[in-house]
Amino acid sequence: MSEALARTPLHDLHVSLGAKMVPFAGYDMPVQYPAGILAEHLHTRSAAALFDVSHMGQVRLEGPGAAAALERLVPGDIAGLGHGRMRYTLLTNDAGGIRDDLMVTSRGDHLFLIVNAACKDADIAHLTRHISGVRPLPERALLALQGPMAATVLARLAPESAGLAFMSAAPMALAGIACDVSRSGYTGEDGFEISVPGDAAEALARRLLAEPEVKPAGLGARDTLRLEAGLCLYGHDIDETTTPVEAALTWTIAKRRRAEGGYPGADVVARQLAQGAQRKRVGIKPADKAPAREETPIVAPDGRTIGRVTSGGFGPSVGGPVAMGYVESEFAAPGTELGLVVRGSTRPARVATLPFVPHRYKA
Repeated sequence: MSEALARTPLHDLHVSLGAKMVPFAGYDMPVQYPAGILAEHLHTRSAAALFDVSHMGQVRLEGPGAAAALERLVPGDIAGLGHGRMRYTLLTNDAGGIRDDLMVTSRGDHLFLIVNAACKDADIAHLTRHISGVRPLPERALLALQGPMAATVLARLAPESAGLAFMSAAPMALAGIACDVSRSGYTGEDGFEISVPGDAAEALARRLLAEPEVKPAGLGARDTLRLEAGLCLYGHDIDETTTPVEAALTWTIAKRRRAEGGYPGADVVARQLAQGAQRKRVGIKPADKAPAREETPIVAPDGRTIGRVTSGGFGPSVGGPVAMGYVESEFAAPGTELGLVVRGSTRPARVATLPFVPHRYKA
């Protein structure tokens, strides 16, 4: 294992639990535990799983002008966020491409951002060039407790967590540890993300894992869960060459922001909103059991290549292969017949409505 890999505060815990560790975004991360990805995935859907997402970037934007400044970089309505409310948004470039996707929470006197691990250094540099009061928080860890029993478990440690609304956040003590808790996550299930001081992260993780409903889960299950939920993985389903319109993320662009623009690439996005984009991200359901992996060519009935798969694999909750990818817009309607070129053979598939598994966020 390369000594250059960074470690999260939970590294020793992962090793003690028998995790298979792999390099990911510059970190030594658990891809799975002895039970395996399938078991971890299904346990998340039926009970509660604990994920270490401490490799992601946590950042404070301080100062009274933070919301207005951030709106010059993203198409989301940040100024309209109420105290304790959070929003999914996108950092865009001048071509309307997506530099990163991120979560933004209003904490009253500051904004709290969570950005992707592989992008965080570039994001922080980008933010710092355009906004004053950028403060990275490398001393904090981040845990994700996900699944239908997550609320029951967390309420034992902090009864007030039960009243937390979806996409909202609040400070609270968990097992005597001061944390910032949001009701959010990237599995399609109800759950929480917990920002905790790094030196207290292992103690909190062990306390949560001591609950009978909770088991550890790694990057493998996190990927299959988010794919079934139709959620994008940065660097795969979205990147600097994909726009919010192409990525079917137009819901992230607030009505006010559509009208006023003022963010990088706003003219490109406005044109695509009005006229449509030439391609679109869609769900894809192969007709047989062969999974279509990333970069699999997508072809029209006449054999012409019309796109490619960006994420694909076996969906444990679906009981078969699922995928997402980009196709020419005329082929994007649900039910459209497609072909997937897998190992040199064209296999039948169709465009599927996303998500593959219904979201079960708190109402």
